[in-house]
Amino acid sequence: MTAQRGRDLLLKIDDGTGTFVTVAGLRSRQIALNAETVDITDSESAGRWRELLSGAGLRRASINGSGIFKDAASDTLVRETFFSGSTPDWQIVVPDFGTLVGAFQVTALEYGGQHNSEVTFEIVLESAGEVLFQAA
Repeated sequence: MTAQRGRDLLLKIDDGTGTFVTVAGLRSRQIALNAETVDITDSESAGRWRELLSGAGLRRASINGSGIFKDAASDTLVRETFFSGSTPDWQIVVPDFGTLVGAFQVTALEYGGQHNSEVTFEIVLESAGEVLFQAA
């Protein structure tokens, strides 16, 4: 994989019609994929080495980012999603790498800005179901 421009990472949400619309290009972002382990080590484990139960732990994805909304409609859609507590499908597009697709809940939404600059936002999305990866 060659280096990519960070600005090309996009955040898209299902607008309720099954169509994904871009709500923001994120200026800074972090994608975290985590899997918990289930330790099944017992007194008969070979050499007393830890043993893990394959595929048994919880998996989750977390997206943190900040940027500016594409337009007022995008801001409204994300804000309404936050206040409703709903878990619509989202796409997180990483150019030349792939796309994460799945249900996410907006767990944090913050707005900020300087008096001589644009309004920015920070968002945290937590997976609320299966997340699929589609290679580019």
